Amino acid sequence: MRANVQNNAYLHAVFSDFVYFCNMSIVRAKKSLGQHFLRDQNIARKITESLLPMTHEVLEIGPGMGVLTRHLLTNPDFSVHAIDIDRESIEYLHSELPEHRERILYGDFLKMDITELYKEPFSVIGNLPYNISSQIFFRIIENRQLVKQVVCMIQKEVAERIAAPHGNKSYGILSVFLQTFYDIEYLFTVGEKVFDPPPKVKSAVIRLTRNGRQELGCDEKLFFNIVKTGFNQRRKTLRNSIRGLIPPGYESNYLNMRPEQLDIDAFLHFCTELQEAREILKE
Repeated sequence: MRANVQNNAYLHAVFSDFVYFCNMSIVRAKKSLGQHFLRDQNIARKITESLLPMTHEVLEIGPGMGVLTRHLLTNPDFSVHAIDIDRESIEYLHSELPEHRERILYGDFLKMDITELYKEPFSVIGNLPYNISSQIFFRIIENRQLVKQVVCMIQKEVAERIAAPHGNKSYGILSVFLQTFYDIEYLFTVGEKVFDPPPKVKSAVIRLTRNGRQELGCDEKLFFNIVKTGFNQRRKTLRNSIRGLIPPGYESNYLNMRPEQLDIDAFLHFCTELQEAREILKE
């Protein structure tokens, strides 16, 4: 009996994959949108199962042909919306999933007013377009009080950069900004051959969960400015790279360090020190 059940489950999975692959020719992956459609159901399942039940509401960015969407919609723990800038994908999903039509939205995550869709905390999931993944993360940071969790597939190099600790050569602007507000987990690597069309690089799945930091303790604009300016000339010490932000007479051990040597707490402490020195100068 158990063998029959397992065999039926296997046949169902094979049939689902077959139907999905047959339909892949219906929606053309567009290079201009950075689209690479995932075609491995096991990896899709693994990605969606990485989403923790931290929030009931979930937003999928860039559903494409719905390989993640279908798994998400079967999970009673989540209430799912999906948004895509590709009209062809939206039309396809509306025809394939007509009962969820109102939850599959045409729109641009980078431009939408997120508060119109969500008043309460929600999670984000998606196979993010490679060419705008950094922009999506900056948008998430802007809405960090609402976005409690992110599970996404991105370029492996970008994933490593986001998860990199201080002192690592991959540690940079995105690492600091995201690690300031989120705990980062590098979950697993995904090869090129499971996509249509296959990308030229490997991908990776990461999970971001909102940490307990609500306030920075210093001016947010100054903090972002220090990090961006410092890493734009990462081989220089902060004394040289952020010279325009330093008031006359200000001294600190941080000025003799390169930006990748500072962890998040050090950046915040440095920002507080520098802010106080700048305010004294104004008096």
